[in-house]
Amino acid sequence: MRERRVRVRLVLVGPPGAGKGTQAERMAERLDVPHISTGDLFRANLKEETPLGVEAKRYMDAGDLVPDEVTVAMVRERLTEPDATKGFILDGFPRTAPQAESLAGLLQEQGVALDAVVEFVVPDEIVVERLMGRGRSDDTEDVIIRRQQVYRDDTAPLLAYYADRLIRVDAVGSVEEITERVFDALPTP
Repeated sequence: MRERRVRVRLVLVGPPGAGKGTQAERMAERLDVPHISTGDLFRANLKEETPLGVEAKRYMDAGDLVPDEVTVAMVRERLTEPDATKGFILDGFPRTAPQAESLAGLLQEQGVALDAVVEFVVPDEIVVERLMGRGRSDDTEDVIIRRQQVYRDDTAPLLAYYADRLIRVDAVGSVEEITERVFDALPTP
């Protein structure tokens, strides 16, 4: 097990059920950097009723998607917090090539760049099995298969955007095995 105490800036991508959240937590602890989930950012901003949270809620209450500008602004604020200066693991952002371009601009303002984008690769049938096992009422097989297709459609341009720093990791196996695969695949400083 290699320990790394260097600045590392990563983006994790993968379909729902790929284990991104679990791996992000493990990696963040091992690398001593924050795990930044856009879902957590939204919940915190909504709960604290920040100006960005209030703006996001307006869109959500109307049944609209929160625009990229609001999401990017939340990420921008989070990346300027002191713990993120030593690196970070982004989970759930960016989801699209335009969001990736916005992230590149944010990082360029800070004079840094992403080290790698880790794609967790899992066959559809395993994802369906994992998500069906959660027992959530909205996790029907048809809904899960639809989410997989939306993920593939939305993420293909993102993966192309990050082709120069994309690391594909087989995300089938034990949590520990997958974590080791990620660390073995990360570029060394």
